[in-house]
Amino acid sequence: MVPIAVGYPELIALIVLVIVLFGAKKLPEISRSAGEAIREFRKATSQPPEKKQPEENKPDDKPE
Repeated sequence: MVPIAVGYPELIALIVLVIVLFGAKKLPEISRSAGEAIREFRKATSQPPEKKQPEENKPDDKPE
């Protein structure tokens, strides 16, 4: 796998491109949404999967 190096010229070009595409007014909203998505992803991947409880005590809705 080839490592991807991003230098200052590429980073500046990327920032300018994002500002042109989305506008300066939308950037805080986009950044906030991305941060929340990353936080939720990390939270979901760090928690162990929950075991499903048996539904023995649940009343049946089937007519007899």
